[in-house]
Amino acid sequence: MHFTAKEILIYVLVILSALFLTAYTVHMVVGGLVRPETEYLLMGGLCAAVAGAIFFMGWDVFRRRRRNNRP
Repeated sequence: MHFTAKEILIYVLVILSALFLTAYTVHMVVGGLVRPETEYLLMGGLCAAVAGAIFFMGWDVFRRRRRNNRP
């Protein structure tokens, strides 16, 4: 099973926008309240968690498609 170029482009767009929004949300919530180093640490941690969740969802889609396309 192969992903199409259009599908891959959509996944990349979703990943980038989700990570951007996650980092921006952290900046708007804690920016100015904590040291910049702490803010960057929070951004990195939450972005890693979001990236992991998106990776899991993509892996699940791939796994389900492969299972459904078996002869």
